[in-house]
Amino acid sequence: MKKLLLCTLFFVPLAFADVTSWEDSPYNSDNSEYNWDNSSNNWESNPNNWNSDRIIRDNNGNASGYAVPNSNGVINIYDLDGNREGYVPN
Repeated sequence: MKKLLLCTLFFVPLAFADVTSWEDSPYNSDNSEYNWDNSSNNWESNPNNWNSDRIIRDNNGNASGYAVPNSNGVINIYDLDGNREGYVPN
């Protein structure tokens, strides 16, 4: 039983190792919410900037988040608090 458990603990992480590429990973600095390009404090990502093409708005025109393309072609999606909600792979 211990051998089966040990084998399971060893192989399960390997099965999910390639699920997210480095370009799409939230651990990549290009995708980090602490990167200035991705920050809601950056005017391009600020919901008060009505001229920005990064702002995601609902049907009523209210800002609900923003999208930031990184250097790898991945588009990161953030909520208004700067938390990464998802991404669109290239």
